[in-house]
Amino acid sequence: MKRFKSAGQAQRFLSVHDQVANLFRRSANITAAAHRASRTQAFRVWAEVTGVASV
Repeated sequence: MKRFKSAGQAQRFLSVHDQVANLFRRSANITAAAHRASRTQAFRVWAEVTGVASV
């Protein structure tokens, strides 16, 4: 709970952080090309969810 004002604030942050982190997490045993494709897809989904224009 370091640097959080309350346990509730920490829980709200961690709840959202876990969902976002899962989007960008990848397997350890993939090729560089597969990693790039996965990362591109993750950023595409992130842009769609947040409403930011994709690059």
